[in-house]
Amino acid sequence: MKTFKLHIYIVAGLLLLGACKPEIHTPKPSAGSVDFSRYIALGNSLTAGYADGGLYLAGQQVSYPSIIGKQMQSVGGGTFTQPLFSTAQANGSGYLSLTGFNADGTPITTPVTTNLAVRGLLPVPGFGNVTLYTKYTGDINNYGVPGIKLMHITYAPYGNLNGYFERLLPGNAPTNSTTYLNFVMSKPFTFFSNWLGNNDALSYATSGGAGDVLTDKNTFAALYNVLINTLTAKGQKGVVATVPDVTSIPYFNTITVSAILAGVQKANPNAKALYINALVSGSTYAPRVATPNDLIVLTFPTSKIGQPVATPVGNLPYGLTPYTPIDNQYVLDEKEVALTGDYVTSYNTTIKSVAAAKGLAVFDAYTFLQNIKLNGMVVDGVSVNSNYISGGLFSLDGVHLTPRGYAIVANEFIKAINDKYNSSIPQVNISDYNGVKFP
Repeated sequence: MKTFKLHIYIVAGLLLLGACKPEIHTPKPSAGSVDFSRYIALGNSLTAGYADGGLYLAGQQVSYPSIIGKQMQSVGGGTFTQPLFSTAQANGSGYLSLTGFNADGTPITTPVTTNLAVRGLLPVPGFGNVTLYTKYTGDINNYGVPGIKLMHITYAPYGNLNGYFERLLPGNAPTNSTTYLNFVMSKPFTFFSNWLGNNDALSYATSGGAGDVLTDKNTFAALYNVLINTLTAKGQKGVVATVPDVTSIPYFNTITVSAILAGVQKANPNAKALYINALVSGSTYAPRVATPNDLIVLTFPTSKIGQPVATPVGNLPYGLTPYTPIDNQYVLDEKEVALTGDYVTSYNTTIKSVAAAKGLAVFDAYTFLQNIKLNGMVVDGVSVNSNYISGGLFSLDGVHLTPRGYAIVANEFIKAINDKYNSSIPQVNISDYNGVKFP
């Protein structure tokens, strides 16, 4: 009898525990206060799905706008169409592939040069050769154009100077005169995302401050107002992203001054310092001793260090004397870092101010990527950080993202949209997307 009663008590207890078990409520997908029926994405290479130093089909297919577009379909979003390269020309512009590692652990990357979508070169006097790609003639929702700056959106000849934009236009270079902004506005839309502005700082930084200029702050502000006023002229809603801190990407954090010098000193203990051609005042460059605050670009050929260079005083080792400093295009020196940071802060103040005035959602990419650089993150059981290759976030070019990185960014855009417009667009599972593809 006692055994029977004990059994009853146990069963009752288990039923009680089951009744008290917390329920997990997944919000029912809802559009909130927004019409997502035709979503378009404006931006540069990040928006296009550029990765591993090129634009190619596999990268396009996991662009963050395409991920967002698919998730929007559960809340009334329509088909999201991208200007994809064909299967026969799937490698697009060409890209880098990880093919192995050297004995010291450094990666070996190999250019992919087959099945390209290159249709020719167009010589432009005073500009150089423009690579032209196979034309795309279908519908477009993803208007990402690698290389475009905010200062290009109203420049009529731009369709003749950027092959990625030229392939989208109905006309052929050098006769195009349609501006990017007019092209985007040629068909009605209900919702937009905008991540223009990155290249207005990034192009200067990746050239080591030697091959490009920072977009004037007032020019940036004026054009951003024109852009957003145009996009919202009929009451459309959208989400915008801030410009990331260039020092948060592995392109500037993988090769360090201390690591180069340590490597040189193994073979030459007498090497006391590394010299760079740094900005000293205004636009004047002069050799000085490198510091940890100087950023060496990922593409710097480290094998050049210590190689003999002919000078008026004889052959001297490259990078190890004031007479043979590292060329400025390989280094974003500490003054250039500070200058870039100042401009990016100004750009982001403009972006946030304009977005607030128009009631738009904001994805603060600057803060988000800085936090990942400092702390990394774990999402859906996957750990990512800003380390080159091993971090899982950035692709082989050290600037653009992996499929996993684009999925993470897509979720951050979705969070910003949901928070602002009381929508409940479902997020994607990050573990479904890969990082750098190993051989």
